[in-house]
Amino acid sequence: AMEAPVQRHRARYKSPGGPPWRETYRRRCMERLRSSRAKLLDRYRQAGEGPCGAAPGALLVQEVMEQEWQELRDRLPGLRGEQPMEQMLEDPDELAVLEEIQQELVLQEQSVIEEYERSLRFDEECLNAMLDSLDATDRVICPVCRKNNLTVKTHLVCCQCGLYISTQDMTEGKLRSLLESTLTEHSQRCLHNPEFTVTSGMEEEASLLMSCPV
Repeated sequence: AMEAPVQRHRARYKSPGGPPWRETYRRRCMERLRSSRAKLLDRYRQAGEGPCGAAPGALLVQEVMEQEWQELRDRLPGLRGEQPMEQMLEDPDELAVLEEIQQELVLQEQSVIEEYERSLRFDEECLNAMLDSLDATDRVICPVCRKNNLTVKTHLVCCQCGLYISTQDMTEGKLRSLLESTLTEHSQRCLHNPEFTVTSGMEEEASLLMSCPV
C-alpha cells in the first residue's frame, strides 16, 4: 500500500509528455537565453581574452536554468520547497528531463557563438580586402560599405553607398595614409575590428568616424 503513491508518482512523470512543468520550463529557459544574447557574447569575449584564450564551455546555461527554476517554483504548487533543482528532483526521470533541456540550451548557446564567430570572420575578411586594396593601389575601398571604391576629389570624398564628406586638399594618397595610420594605431591596442560610419550634427559637416564595438 505504501508503494502505490510512489508508483503513481513515477507513472505520471513517465508519461509521453514528461512532467507537467517540462514544456513551460523549457520554453522560458529558451526565451531567457535568447534575450540574454548580448550578455552571452560579452562573456564569450571576456573568456577569449583570458590567459589561455581557450574556447569556453557553457557560459549562461546554468544561470538561466536556475533563474527560471526559481520563477517556475513560485508559480506552480507542484514544485514545492526552497531547495535547488538538483535536490528537489530526486526521481531519475525528472533529472533526465532537466539534462535534456540543459543539452538543448547548450546547443542553442553554441549556435549563437558560432554565428558571432562567422560575423567576425566576415568583418575581418572585408577589412583585409580593404587593407589589400590600400597596399595595391591608390584606389581606396569605402570603409563604410566595404564594397565600392571611393571617389576622392580635392573638396569631396563620396561613395555609391551614400557616403558624402566635404574635404580640403584631399587626394587618394592622403586618404589612404590616414586610414592606414588609424587602423594600425587601433590594432596595436585592440584585437577586434573597428567599424566606420558617417556622422554629422545639425549644423556640423559630415565626418568619417571609426569606432570599436568592444
